[in-house]
Amino acid sequence: VCVTQRPARCDQSDRGGSMLTSEQILLAAKQLDGAEKNKQPIKPLTLSLEGIGMDDAYAIQKAWVEMKQARGDEVTGYKIGLTSRAMQQAMEIDTPDFGVLFESMRFVNGSTIKADAFLDPRIEAEFAFVMKSSLFGEDLSVEAVLGATDYVAPALELISARSYRVDPDSGYTRNVFDTIADNAASAGYILGEQRIDPNEVDLRWSGALLYVDGTIEETGLGAAVMDHPARGISWVCKRFAQYGVGLETGQTVLSGSFTRPVPISSGTQIRADYGPFGDISVAFR
Repeated sequence: VCVTQRPARCDQSDRGGSMLTSEQILLAAKQLDGAEKNKQPIKPLTLSLEGIGMDDAYAIQKAWVEMKQARGDEVTGYKIGLTSRAMQQAMEIDTPDFGVLFESMRFVNGSTIKADAFLDPRIEAEFAFVMKSSLFGEDLSVEAVLGATDYVAPALELISARSYRVDPDSGYTRNVFDTIADNAASAGYILGEQRIDPNEVDLRWSGALLYVDGTIEETGLGAAVMDHPARGISWVCKRFAQYGVGLETGQTVLSGSFTRPVPISSGTQIRADYGPFGDISVAFR
Protein backbone atom coordinates (compact mmCIF):
# COMPACT_ATOMS: atom_id res chain seq x y z
CA VAL A 1 0.00 0.00 0.00
CA CYS A 2 1.46 3.31 -1.00
CA VAL A 3 1.22 6.28 1.32
CA THR A 4 -1.38 8.53 -0.23
CA GLN A 5 -1.42 11.15 2.50
CA ARG A 6 1.19 13.86 2.61
CA PRO A 7 3.78 13.11 5.29
CA ALA A 8 4.26 15.39 8.24
CA ARG A 9 6.43 18.45 8.00
CA CYS A 10 10.07 18.15 8.94
CA ASP A 11 11.04 19.17 12.46
CA GLN A 12 13.39 21.82 11.12
CA SER A 13 12.33 24.95 9.24
CA ASP A 14 10.93 23.99 5.86
CA ARG A 15 10.88 27.41 4.26
CA GLY A 16 7.21 28.15 4.79
CA GLY A 17 5.56 24.74 4.61
CA SER A 18 3.00 24.17 1.85
CA MET A 19 3.16 26.95 -0.72
CA LEU A 20 2.22 25.35 -4.05
CA THR A 21 -1.14 24.99 -5.74
CA SER A 22 -2.38 21.58 -6.87
CA GLU A 23 -1.69 22.66 -10.46
CA GLN A 24 1.92 23.50 -9.66
CA ILE A 25 2.38 20.19 -7.86
CA LEU A 26 1.00 18.21 -10.80
CA LEU A 27 3.11 20.14 -13.33
CA ALA A 28 6.27 19.53 -11.31
CA ALA A 29 5.50 15.79 -11.12
CA LYS A 30 4.96 15.70 -14.89
CA GLN A 31 8.30 17.44 -15.43
CA LEU A 32 10.13 14.82 -13.34
CA ASP A 33 8.26 12.03 -15.11
CA GLY A 34 9.21 13.48 -18.49
CA ALA A 35 12.84 13.82 -17.45
CA GLU A 36 12.97 10.14 -16.52
CA LYS A 37 11.23 9.03 -19.72
CA ASN A 38 13.26 11.27 -22.04
CA LYS A 39 16.59 10.80 -20.21
CA GLN A 40 16.97 14.56 -20.04
CA PRO A 41 17.33 16.23 -16.62
CA ILE A 42 15.31 19.30 -15.77
CA LYS A 43 16.40 22.33 -13.80
CA PRO A 44 16.03 21.93 -10.02
CA LEU A 45 12.42 22.60 -9.12
CA THR A 46 13.38 24.92 -6.28
CA LEU A 47 15.08 27.21 -8.80
CA SER A 48 11.70 28.28 -10.19
CA LEU A 49 9.34 27.27 -7.36
CA GLU A 50 10.68 29.73 -4.84
CA GLY A 51 9.50 29.07 -1.30
CA ILE A 52 8.76 25.38 -1.84
CA GLY A 53 8.51 23.53 1.50
CA MET A 54 8.85 19.99 2.78
CA ASP A 55 5.11 19.35 2.42
CA ASP A 56 5.25 20.52 -1.19
CA ALA A 57 8.19 18.28 -1.98
CA TYR A 58 6.41 15.19 -0.68
CA ALA A 59 3.22 16.23 -2.48
CA ILE A 60 5.13 16.33 -5.78
CA GLN A 61 6.62 12.92 -4.99
CA LYS A 62 3.15 11.58 -4.23
CA ALA A 63 1.73 12.92 -7.50
CA TRP A 64 4.56 11.29 -9.45
CA VAL A 65 4.10 7.99 -7.61
CA GLU A 66 0.41 8.02 -8.52
CA MET A 67 1.30 8.52 -12.20
CA LYS A 68 3.47 5.41 -12.10
CA GLN A 69 0.77 3.43 -10.32
CA ALA A 70 -1.79 4.51 -12.92
CA ARG A 71 0.47 3.00 -15.59
CA GLY A 72 0.41 -0.32 -13.72
CA ASP A 73 3.72 -0.22 -11.85
CA GLU A 74 3.43 -1.92 -8.46
CA VAL A 75 4.72 -0.44 -5.21
CA THR A 76 7.04 -2.95 -3.52
CA GLY A 77 8.17 -0.86 -0.55
CA TYR A 78 10.18 2.21 0.42
CA LYS A 79 13.71 3.56 0.58
CA ILE A 80 15.02 5.69 3.40
CA GLY A 81 17.74 8.20 2.67
CA LEU A 82 19.86 10.81 4.41
CA THR A 83 20.23 8.59 7.46
CA SER A 84 23.90 9.34 8.14
CA ARG A 85 25.06 12.49 9.92
CA ALA A 86 27.51 13.23 7.11
CA MET A 87 24.77 13.21 4.45
CA GLN A 88 22.40 15.24 6.61
CA GLN A 89 25.04 17.89 7.14
CA ALA A 90 25.83 17.94 3.42
CA MET A 91 22.14 18.52 2.61
CA GLU A 92 21.64 20.93 5.53
CA ILE A 93 18.84 18.87 7.07
CA ASP A 94 18.41 17.15 10.42
CA THR A 95 16.09 14.32 9.45
CA PRO A 96 16.06 11.43 6.94
CA ASP A 97 13.79 11.33 3.89
CA PHE A 98 11.95 8.56 2.08
CA GLY A 99 10.93 7.49 -1.41
CA VAL A 100 8.85 4.73 -2.96
CA LEU A 101 10.14 1.50 -4.53
CA PHE A 102 8.44 -0.02 -7.57
CA GLU A 103 8.54 -3.45 -9.16
CA SER A 104 10.17 -1.87 -12.23
CA MET A 105 13.12 -0.84 -10.04
CA ARG A 106 13.98 -4.39 -8.95
CA PHE A 107 17.08 -6.01 -10.50
CA VAL A 108 18.49 -9.44 -9.69
CA ASN A 109 21.96 -10.06 -8.33
CA GLY A 110 24.42 -10.41 -11.22
CA SER A 111 22.38 -8.23 -13.58
CA THR A 112 23.82 -6.22 -16.44
CA ILE A 113 22.11 -2.83 -16.55
CA LYS A 114 22.18 -0.09 -19.18
CA ALA A 115 23.89 2.86 -17.54
CA ASP A 116 22.33 5.38 -19.91
CA ALA A 117 18.85 4.31 -18.78
CA PHE A 118 19.47 6.50 -15.73
CA LEU A 119 20.39 10.13 -15.22
CA ASP A 120 23.63 10.69 -13.30
CA PRO A 121 23.46 7.19 -11.77
CA ARG A 122 25.21 6.29 -8.53
CA ILE A 123 25.18 3.25 -6.28
CA GLU A 124 25.17 2.71 -2.50
CA ALA A 125 25.44 -0.25 -0.12
CA GLU A 126 22.90 -0.89 2.63
CA PHE A 127 20.58 -3.43 4.25
CA ALA A 128 17.04 -4.21 3.12
CA PHE A 129 14.31 -5.26 5.58
CA VAL A 130 11.56 -7.53 4.26
CA MET A 131 8.46 -7.43 6.44
CA LYS A 132 6.75 -10.59 7.72
CA SER A 133 3.93 -8.63 9.34
CA SER A 134 2.51 -5.13 9.21
CA LEU A 135 4.26 -2.51 11.29
CA PHE A 136 2.63 0.62 12.65
CA GLY A 137 3.50 3.10 15.37
CA GLU A 138 5.02 6.45 16.26
CA ASP A 139 7.64 5.20 18.73
CA LEU A 140 8.75 1.74 17.65
CA SER A 141 11.80 0.20 19.30
CA VAL A 142 14.54 -1.62 17.42
CA GLU A 143 13.18 -4.83 18.94
CA ALA A 144 9.68 -4.12 17.59
CA VAL A 145 11.06 -3.55 14.10
CA LEU A 146 13.09 -6.75 14.23
CA GLY A 147 10.05 -8.65 15.47
CA ALA A 148 8.07 -7.61 12.39
CA THR A 149 10.94 -8.39 10.00
CA ASP A 150 10.93 -11.63 8.03
CA TYR A 151 14.58 -11.26 7.09
CA VAL A 152 17.25 -8.73 6.24
CA ALA A 153 19.15 -8.91 2.96
CA PRO A 154 22.31 -7.23 1.72
CA ALA A 155 21.32 -4.61 -0.83
CA LEU A 156 22.60 -2.15 -3.38
CA GLU A 157 20.56 0.92 -4.23
CA LEU A 158 20.81 2.63 -7.59
CA ILE A 159 20.07 6.34 -7.34
CA SER A 160 19.41 8.86 -10.09
CA ALA A 161 18.88 12.62 -10.41
CA ARG A 162 16.01 13.61 -12.67
CA SER A 163 16.87 17.25 -11.99
CA TYR A 164 20.40 18.60 -12.31
CA ARG A 165 22.45 18.34 -9.14
CA VAL A 166 24.05 21.58 -10.34
CA ASP A 167 22.18 23.61 -12.94
CA PRO A 168 24.59 24.09 -15.89
CA ASP A 169 23.28 27.57 -16.70
CA SER A 170 23.11 29.21 -13.29
CA GLY A 171 25.37 27.03 -11.15
CA TYR A 172 22.47 26.57 -8.72
CA THR A 173 22.76 23.41 -6.60
CA ARG A 174 19.62 21.44 -5.95
CA ASN A 175 18.63 20.98 -2.31
CA VAL A 176 16.84 18.41 -0.19
CA PHE A 177 13.39 19.53 -1.38
CA ASP A 178 14.43 18.79 -4.97
CA THR A 179 15.68 15.36 -3.88
CA ILE A 180 12.48 14.49 -2.00
CA ALA A 181 10.29 15.57 -4.93
CA ASP A 182 12.51 13.39 -7.14
CA ASN A 183 11.29 10.30 -5.23
CA ALA A 184 14.32 10.66 -2.92
CA ALA A 185 16.51 9.91 -5.99
CA SER A 186 15.32 6.29 -6.01
CA ALA A 187 15.93 4.42 -9.27
CA GLY A 188 16.66 0.74 -8.60
CA TYR A 189 17.65 -1.88 -6.07
CA ILE A 190 19.39 -5.25 -6.00
CA LEU A 191 19.09 -7.72 -3.12
CA GLY A 192 21.58 -10.43 -2.25
CA GLU A 193 20.37 -14.01 -1.99
CA GLN A 194 21.25 -14.56 1.64
CA ARG A 195 18.48 -14.04 4.16
CA ILE A 196 19.78 -12.76 7.46
CA ASP A 197 17.93 -13.33 10.73
CA PRO A 198 18.31 -9.89 12.35
CA ASN A 199 17.87 -11.42 15.80
CA GLU A 200 20.93 -13.61 15.27
CA VAL A 201 23.43 -10.97 14.13
CA ASP A 202 24.43 -7.50 15.26
CA LEU A 203 23.55 -5.33 12.27
CA ARG A 204 25.42 -2.41 13.81
CA TRP A 205 28.67 -4.30 13.24
CA SER A 206 27.66 -5.79 9.89
CA GLY A 207 28.55 -4.06 6.66
CA ALA A 208 30.22 -4.27 3.28
CA LEU A 209 33.28 -3.58 1.18
CA LEU A 210 32.26 -1.84 -2.04
CA TYR A 211 34.48 -2.52 -5.06
CA VAL A 212 34.42 -0.53 -8.31
CA ASP A 213 36.17 -2.22 -11.23
CA GLY A 214 38.01 -4.46 -8.82
CA THR A 215 39.30 -1.63 -6.60
CA ILE A 216 37.92 -1.08 -3.13
CA GLU A 217 36.15 2.26 -3.11
CA GLU A 218 34.05 2.35 0.07
CA THR A 219 33.53 0.47 3.32
CA GLY A 220 30.84 0.89 5.92
CA LEU A 221 28.96 -0.57 8.87
CA GLY A 222 25.27 -0.66 9.68
CA ALA A 223 25.81 1.57 12.71
CA ALA A 224 26.28 4.52 10.32
CA VAL A 225 22.50 4.38 9.84
CA MET A 226 21.20 6.13 12.96
CA ASP A 227 23.28 3.75 15.13
CA HIS A 228 21.21 0.77 13.90
CA PRO A 229 19.58 0.13 10.49
CA ALA A 230 16.29 -0.76 12.20
CA ARG A 231 16.02 2.83 13.41
CA GLY A 232 15.52 3.89 9.82
CA ILE A 233 12.49 1.61 9.67
CA SER A 234 11.20 3.03 12.94
CA TRP A 235 11.63 6.56 11.58
CA VAL A 236 9.55 5.95 8.47
CA CYS A 237 6.83 4.28 10.55
CA LYS A 238 6.68 7.40 12.72
CA ARG A 239 6.25 9.54 9.61
CA PHE A 240 3.35 7.39 8.42
CA ALA A 241 1.61 6.65 11.72
CA GLN A 242 -0.28 9.92 12.18
CA TYR A 243 -2.05 9.21 8.89
CA GLY A 244 -3.07 5.70 9.91
CA VAL A 245 -0.54 4.18 7.52
CA GLY A 246 2.09 1.54 8.23
CA LEU A 247 4.37 -0.90 6.49
CA GLU A 248 2.70 -3.96 5.01
CA THR A 249 3.57 -7.66 4.97
CA GLY A 250 5.97 -8.49 2.16
CA GLN A 251 7.18 -4.95 1.58
CA THR A 252 10.89 -4.28 1.16
CA VAL A 253 12.39 -1.28 2.96
CA LEU A 254 15.89 -0.06 2.18
CA SER A 255 17.05 1.16 5.58
CA GLY A 256 19.64 3.72 4.45
CA SER A 257 23.11 3.67 2.98
CA PHE A 258 26.25 3.24 5.05
CA THR A 259 28.52 4.20 2.13
CA ARG A 260 28.70 7.36 0.07
CA PRO A 261 27.10 7.28 -3.41
CA VAL A 262 29.58 5.98 -5.99
CA PRO A 263 29.16 7.28 -9.58
CA ILE A 264 28.81 4.64 -12.27
CA SER A 265 28.88 4.70 -16.07
CA SER A 266 28.96 2.30 -19.01
CA GLY A 267 31.58 -0.36 -18.36
CA THR A 268 31.55 -0.03 -14.55
CA GLN A 269 31.67 -3.29 -12.60
CA ILE A 270 30.34 -3.21 -9.03
CA ARG A 271 30.83 -5.82 -6.32
CA ALA A 272 29.69 -5.46 -2.73
CA ASP A 273 31.33 -7.95 -0.37
CA TYR A 274 29.14 -8.49 2.71
CA GLY A 275 31.50 -11.07 4.19
CA PRO A 276 29.51 -13.97 5.72
CA PHE A 277 26.36 -12.66 4.02
CA GLY A 278 27.68 -13.04 0.49
CA ASP A 279 28.32 -10.78 -2.48
CA ILE A 280 26.21 -8.61 -4.73
CA SER A 281 27.50 -7.86 -8.21
CA VAL A 282 26.15 -5.74 -11.01
CA ALA A 283 27.64 -4.64 -14.32
CA PHE A 284 26.77 -1.53 -16.32
CA ARG A 285 26.94 -1.38 -20.10
